[in-house]
Amino acid sequence: MEQLFEKLKANYDEMVSIRRYLHMHPELSFQETETGKYIKGFYEALGIPYEGNIGGMNGVVARVKGAKPGKTVALRADFDALPIQEENEVPYKSTVPGVMHACGHDAHTATLLVLAKVLNEIKDQLSGEYVMIHQPAEEYAPGGAKPMIDAGVLEGVDVIFGTHLWSTTPFSTIEYRVGPMMAAPDRFEITIQGKGGHGAMPEQTKDAVVIGSQLVTNLQQIVSRRVSAADTAVVTVASFIADNAFNVIADDAKMTGTVRTFKEEVQGKIKNEMERIIEGTCIAADATYQFDYQYGYPPLVNHEKETLLVKELAATIPGVTEVREAPLVMAGEDFSYYLQNVPGTYFFTGAKPEGEAYPHHHPKFTIDERAMLIAAKTLGSAAINYQHVE
Repeated sequence: MEQLFEKLKANYDEMVSIRRYLHMHPELSFQETETGKYIKGFYEALGIPYEGNIGGMNGVVARVKGAKPGKTVALRADFDALPIQEENEVPYKSTVPGVMHACGHDAHTATLLVLAKVLNEIKDQLSGEYVMIHQPAEEYAPGGAKPMIDAGVLEGVDVIFGTHLWSTTPFSTIEYRVGPMMAAPDRFEITIQGKGGHGAMPEQTKDAVVIGSQLVTNLQQIVSRRVSAADTAVVTVASFIADNAFNVIADDAKMTGTVRTFKEEVQGKIKNEMERIIEGTCIAADATYQFDYQYGYPPLVNHEKETLLVKELAATIPGVTEVREAPLVMAGEDFSYYLQNVPGTYFFTGAKPEGEAYPHHHPKFTIDERAMLIAAKTLGSAAINYQHVE
């Protein structure tokens, strides 16, 4: 491992340079054409074999084959950005209006590219094969993982590892968790159809704003009164739109939001309860409705053996000062699809910057770039050591 660590350290400046270039040129989910070209160009220059346009998207898969036979280990990094206007004033600020790498996918890509470069440099000493999966469209369901899996990226793969640089976890910390770790992120849209009219004559209307307001309150009772306290769930109404003048009662109102769960039975119960509450609220107000519920990614569930391997190895990584169990996270991740097909684990690499730390998907999101080196060392160590796991 010492040679791997030293070579990664020697290439840290390149890692930072790649991350900052990608940060300046973000692309939204399913639109990452130039990012895909950049990744392919990186492998082309190193003579590392790769395939592009995986699954009819911008995905790239590269392979490094060791000199000796062994297991096939996959490593995954995502590379799409978000529709957010960056508010950081840094030299490498996004150059694309309204688009920003506000979740660290630029850093994930830089980490895996440099790790692949180093693995290729020491391949004569390695056993097995290492599959670098560069995945587009993690941020927006149906996501990029499933089409890439359907295209065969996991064929022959024995295990998969992935990490997320986490801006609110202290730098030099690795967080692991056996079993469920990240939630299923569903989304919904509700349209209330009332009867609009003059603001001075509410008795002649069916006020969609009042009906919608009652509905927002009623929906909050699902988690507090319909879901067991032993289960973790979230129902969030994130937007409420009823566009009218100050003296006009709204004819209709639209609400969108998200449901987060870890268990399929809880997910189904919440959906059914939502339908019942929406219907009941609208019947009471003599209004009609439309309810669209869209299932997102499945919950991310880590495999025990692979997770405990990362836990054990993380304590030996230079620069890591703490290894701890991760809390349940209500955010979603389509890495869950990989884990439904092959054994593996997904862990957090602490990347909290100095000063104020902003959460993921915030216009001032940033990371401590040194976390990329720790992530690369941990992923590389897990990939190589897995060759010796029975």
